[in-house]
Order: sequence, then C-alpha cells, then structure tokens
Amino acid sequence: MYKKLLNLLTACFFALMLAGCATQANKDPLEGINRGIYKFNDVTDKAIFKPVAKGYKAIAPTPVRTGINNFFNNLRTITSAFNNLLQFKFANAFSETGRFVINTTFGLAGFIDWAGMDNVPVHKEDFGQTLGHWGVGPGAYLVLPFLGPSDIRDTFGLVFDSATTDPITYTHNIGQVALHNQLRAAQFIDKRTELLDATDLVDEAALDPYAFMRDAYLQRRASQVQDGSVSKEPIKDEFEESDTEKKETNTEKKETNTEKKQ
Repeated sequence: MYKKLLNLLTACFFALMLAGCATQANKDPLEGINRGIYKFNDVTDKAIFKPVAKGYKAIAPTPVRTGINNFFNNLRTITSAFNNLLQFKFANAFSETGRFVINTTFGLAGFIDWAGMDNVPVHKEDFGQTLGHWGVGPGAYLVLPFLGPSDIRDTFGLVFDSATTDPITYTHNIGQVALHNQLRAAQFIDKRTELLDATDLVDEAALDPYAFMRDAYLQRRASQVQDGSVSKEPIKDEFEESDTEKKETNTEKKETNTEKKQ
C-alpha cells in the first residue's frame, strides 16, 4: 500500500514538472511523438476496436447496451463525488453520492438510471479537473496508446482516479484478475461504441483529423475545468485567412476588375 502511494506521489511530482513543457504558443511540443501514437491508435482501432464496437452495436439490443452504459456510468459516479468534494463543491458531491445510492439500489446495481428519471443532475468531475480547478495547468498535449487524447495533467489524473476511486481496480487488488480484465474489456467496448458516430464524423470532415481532435480535446477540457465558462472565440484553423487578409484580397480583386473595365 505504502509503495503504491509512494509511486503515485512520485508520478505527481514528475507530472507537475512536465506541466511546464507546454506554453500558450505551443501546447503540443510532443507533436512528432503524438502523431506516431495517433497513427498507431488509428490503425489498431480500424483493424480491431471499431469492428468489434460495430458488431456489439449490431448484436446487442438497445436496452442491453443502455443498461451496460448505465452500469459503468454509475461506477464512475464514485470518482465524481470524490472530486467534487476535493473542489469544495459540497452540494454537487452530495448530489453525485445520492445518484450512486439511488441507482445502485433502485436501479439494480446501476443498470437502470433511476436518478436520471428523477431528474437528479449530473456533475461529472475527475482528478484532472480537480488539479485544473486549483490552478495546475494542463501541460503538454499527450496522445496515450489505445486511450487517445490527453495531456500531462489529465494523464496523472487518470492514474490517480484509477488507483483511488475506481471500483474496477479493486477487483484486481483483491485477486479477481479475470473479473477485472473482463470488466475493463466491457468498459472499453462500451466507450468505443459511444464514440462510433463521432469518429466517423472526424474522419469525414477534418482535413487533419489529428489536429482536429487535439484542438477539440483541449477546448473541451478547458470548458470542463472552468464549468463551461470559456472563451466563446472558436478555434481557428491555422490555414484560415484572417479578416485583414480577406479584406486585402477583396480590395485587390476590386482593383483588378476596375482595371479590366478601363
């Protein structure tokens, strides 16, 4: 136990050290490495995970898929309640605790979102958001093998949450390795199935899917950390003309047309 805690604290130290790697001008200093991991994830996903997710969606009836999704969301409520508490959001922590109790009991271990039917609000939080709430910057953007977009702060947050408040981890700690692996596999497939439409949209719409996912992830996480209060200015495509450039171009076109008429 003490060894695991020491490893966690050591990881926290290095995470905070690495948080300074990125600057406002360049949030992706590891782009070369990240693109390589992104390519690996993309190839692996198209060859294995996406077909499995599509097969699961085709075979499993909607009520079954919804129930399994509710079950994993209910387990995650423990993490949300704990991190709301760490952020001193006591009302939200109480609400998340209530959701967990209601869904675990009346919702049959969480397979039925009974709290949702009672309009109990959702307040999702994780340790990455908690660190951000207390002023820790995101650090460098990071693509994780199999897991996808992240950053230094959120990677540490994921490790911390998994080690402290994730019930699935405890099945491994008590020696139920097979059950742990089965739950992780089911959780991964459930999550991948949720993202089927989104990934198809990215592949079809984005000229550079890597850059699109990176910018979308960073903007989304900033919004989550600030509870939705972020700049309304959209992410600019680095190939998009500025307003000044557009005006200059239009002026040049008008001058050219005038010369032709003369």
